[in-house]
Amino acid sequence: MKSNEVLPDSKAQPGPFHSTGKTQALTATKAATPLLFIAIMLTAATLRSPLTGVGSLITQIQASTGLTHTTAGMLTTLPLIAFGLFALVAPKLSSRFGMELTLLASTGLLIIGILLRSIPGIPPLFLGTALAGIAIAICNVLVPGLIKRDFPRQIGMMTGLYSSFMNLWAAIASGISIPLSLTFLGWRGSLAIWVVLALAATLTWLPLLRRANHAKEKEAGRVQNAGPRRPVQVWRSPVAWLVTIYMGFQSVMFYVGVSWLPEILHEQGMDMAKAGWMLSLMQILSMIGSFVMPLLATRLQDQRWITAASSAFFLFGFGGVWVGPHNLAPLYIMLIGLGCGTTFSLVITFFSLRSHTSEQAAAISGMAQSIGYLLAGVGPTLFGFIHDASGGWDVPLATITLMSILTIIFGYAAGRKGYISPK
Repeated sequence: MKSNEVLPDSKAQPGPFHSTGKTQALTATKAATPLLFIAIMLTAATLRSPLTGVGSLITQIQASTGLTHTTAGMLTTLPLIAFGLFALVAPKLSSRFGMELTLLASTGLLIIGILLRSIPGIPPLFLGTALAGIAIAICNVLVPGLIKRDFPRQIGMMTGLYSSFMNLWAAIASGISIPLSLTFLGWRGSLAIWVVLALAATLTWLPLLRRANHAKEKEAGRVQNAGPRRPVQVWRSPVAWLVTIYMGFQSVMFYVGVSWLPEILHEQGMDMAKAGWMLSLMQILSMIGSFVMPLLATRLQDQRWITAASSAFFLFGFGGVWVGPHNLAPLYIMLIGLGCGTTFSLVITFFSLRSHTSEQAAAISGMAQSIGYLLAGVGPTLFGFIHDASGGWDVPLATITLMSILTIIFGYAAGRKGYISPK
């Protein structure tokens, strides 16, 4: 789906993120300010950078704390569990307290989480990671809704900038985490440095609270005038489940890669700092894939073959890391990065292509994000457990290569033209 495309929804009632007529224009005029733009971009910068650096530092964390691979995998799993659980909670918080206040509280919670996980001791490390995951989960859901509400004429531009900023800072975090850890900061300071972005985002939301009450009153009026709505039976839809499972598999690929690829490459002979930069390379290729694929998908009536081809990047990438020549590691990482970007953007596009109305699109989005991320949350920990049980990386890499084949199969099925329900 093109990011500025509006779904046909003439009969649908306005939802919590849906503005119409004069109300939409007035809200957009008040909200579309430079400060709001800065707040959105700074928030985007905080949504992945506190997480992607963990994979680069996992060896140092284990050496310092004595964590097993299974337990260390929980450092990536906890945020994913939070993504899944709080994807359904975030709209309710926003409806009660308003978007701006909820985002302010979330970025504030992120500050607490980042600082807490940098305190010596294993309990603060995991508690801080969980709090950071909750904060990021809420922002994940609300920021796209804020863009839709306050920048209705610039959805494409704002969504593109938002996604690019998020991936850019994820790539930066992957690349500089190890160099920072080798300074006086250590690995704890390298994790804590991202509090600067969270603090900057929080400070920009503060002055925006002045307009929050006005926007909330407008929102309440729209909900009151909406009338009764027929519930979307998305949980009973085979199409919705295919999209959800596909999202779960592609998320597993990404988060397993972020968590363990640096250590795998290091054990295969690559310098650890260079292995960290491989994650940056993966993120850069992901940015390219996520930009190109929706443009192609929305021009096709059937997306089965491009979905299967996108998923095949994982097969050749992880398969290469497993059995291929080690000197071709950058090529394998590039393939994995293309797989991450193309498959994720296809999932987001399917939210529109597999629905008739914006209400249905929101329903399948909530379902796919909640269930999909919960499935993905098992990945890093399971990968670490298999490593500990087998005594090496061959069995885990064989497992994820097999999962790549399953991703191709479910992706092909999800790419077939269809809808979650009849009109």
